Amino acid sequence: MTRQVAFDVGGTFTDFAVSDAGEILKTFLKVPTTYPNQADGVVEGLQLLIATGVLDPADCDLALHATTIATNAILERKGARVALVTSEGFRDILLIGRQKRHQTYEIAVNRTKPLISRSAIFEIRERIGAGGEVITELDRHALDALVERILAEGFDAVAVCLLHSYANPVHELEVGQAIRRRAGDLRISLSHEVSPKIREYERTSTTVADAYVGPSVGQYITSLQEALRGLEIKPSLSIMQSNGGLIATELACRMPIRLVESGPAAGVLLCAAIGRDEGLSSLLTFDMGGTTAKLGAVDEGEPAIVSGFEVDAADYKKGSGLPLNISSIELVEIGAGGGSVAHPVMGLLQVGPKSASSWPGPACYGRGGIHPTVTDANLLLGYLAAESFNNGTMTLDVEASRRAVEHHLSGSLGLSSAEAAWGIHALATNNMERALRIISIERGRDPREYTLIAFGGAGPLHAARLARQASVGKVLIPVGAGVGSAVGLLRAAPKLDALATEILSLAPENATRMAEIFISLEDKIRDSSNGITAVKGGSFSRSIYLRYKGQGFELKVPVPVGAVDDGYVTHARAAFEETYRRIYGAAVPSTEIEAVDWLVVWSADAPARHMSAGEAVASPASPTRRPAYFPEAGGFVDCNVYLRAALPPGSIVTGPAIIAEPETTTIVLPGDRLEVTRLGNLLITIGAE
Repeated sequence: MTRQVAFDVGGTFTDFAVSDAGEILKTFLKVPTTYPNQADGVVEGLQLLIATGVLDPADCDLALHATTIATNAILERKGARVALVTSEGFRDILLIGRQKRHQTYEIAVNRTKPLISRSAIFEIRERIGAGGEVITELDRHALDALVERILAEGFDAVAVCLLHSYANPVHELEVGQAIRRRAGDLRISLSHEVSPKIREYERTSTTVADAYVGPSVGQYITSLQEALRGLEIKPSLSIMQSNGGLIATELACRMPIRLVESGPAAGVLLCAAIGRDEGLSSLLTFDMGGTTAKLGAVDEGEPAIVSGFEVDAADYKKGSGLPLNISSIELVEIGAGGGSVAHPVMGLLQVGPKSASSWPGPACYGRGGIHPTVTDANLLLGYLAAESFNNGTMTLDVEASRRAVEHHLSGSLGLSSAEAAWGIHALATNNMERALRIISIERGRDPREYTLIAFGGAGPLHAARLARQASVGKVLIPVGAGVGSAVGLLRAAPKLDALATEILSLAPENATRMAEIFISLEDKIRDSSNGITAVKGGSFSRSIYLRYKGQGFELKVPVPVGAVDDGYVTHARAAFEETYRRIYGAAVPSTEIEAVDWLVVWSADAPARHMSAGEAVASPASPTRRPAYFPEAGGFVDCNVYLRAALPPGSIVTGPAIIAEPETTTIVLPGDRLEVTRLGNLLITIGAE
């Protein structure tokens, strides 16, 4: 058995990629994502791969999956009915939050509501101190009554988050045991297991979210495994985490919150791998699909990892969403995809965040959609070919797009259909430019020193203009860009992490305690795998979240693996000051530094899978032509259209031009130059001509 299959479920399409004996095949597939059961679309795609001979179940030894099931449960509020048990006096922590206004001057601030109501939050008398000491014993008599009440009200899951349980989980464990004695099948999420970190609001939010998505994730994985067995695909299924590592389904069901942002993480992994192949270490990643656009970063060849992020942000504004305290690949996500709906607001054009999804989809899909979307605009601008969309499996209706734009936009805005379409395209790109500036400039990265890697069904179409507006000099479109996250799965490896909070001064006298913390976290990873993911081979890495004493937030600082001594502490201090200087412009020498959080990550060795070489199938000298809209050239111009498969390494194309492939389309703007690299990737130099 030598073949591996990967499938990534997005909001609009489900993507597939297959590898054979270490080579990733260039036979990709996209099928519409199915609702409400996303597993149906996965089965449909696998059946097509089997029917066409690309995949033989008997030869398949690995199945890899990236899913939006956890994210969708939160966004659509279709998760479990959850009860929260918290310390007496902290019932309103989810409702109060951080009391920050993400829009300072907005009178009616639109803030995402918690996943549960106040009536589902229960208090218990107990108190653990910040140092782990027991201040008030758990009220065991009240606990028995509380368990009875929770069971009587018929909750699907229970989240337990007691004050300072990260420092001492004794009371949380006792609450969990009391519930399990009465209802062993009930889903229980304990905060010291889900998010063993300081900051009560974020830890509570994360624990509730874990309980909220747990039943949905478990049911989905069970139904998907049954479907795979029905297709006689027998190998175990591995699922992508938000931190960019694969885990077995058993661990995914145990820690479901780690599946949020599963698909986007796989795409960033692809970019890091492509960067290493091409000798590029500083990358900005741009994933634009049918529903959202995600911007990420790769620094020094490795995806940037953050210790927490927000989901379901109101209007995609920072500070407005639900915080999740879990390791994740750094991403900025906005509601700008091919299916993003355009509409007038007080005489002005607005694009997104609402999406037409896969059903009914854009107006041009012919499935009953009536509102204009980014895909409709790109079709009217000549960027997309109506007859060959998604490898010819869909024929787009140009007139339906025109009617949607004219009916909803042209009259109210006083624009022609072409002008309105260009406005949609340009505004969507501007929205993504703001997100790109957040991930780059606002986080200490100079975009002029980075290469933008674009993927996703719509990413390559907007990438060159996005790069031009954000002062990025080069754009790389990888092979298989249209199914980038699925390809990224094939280049991913298992990964496990463990984190703990313990505030220590970064000083030589604490070196022994520092070593003990790191050793305990490594042991925790070995124990958490429980034999499901063998922690053999691979490598451990360490990071400390550091701050100057008195500050409220920390910076993640990688530190080496090895003996912890005085020199180790000196190295950690120098690394922190260098990181601090890079982000804030100056360090503060001779100031006491505190360590807050400690992180250990185990990563298996990456699989040796690379894109198959393939061959050019046609002459690069014989492009077709069609009108396409380029304002730099005065409007619609006859534009060369090349088949990507017809461009061998070394081929050079100058803009304006369109590069077509079955899963996506690349636009080369006037004044830009495209070159096919030795590995078959498309490298666009902005303004080269």
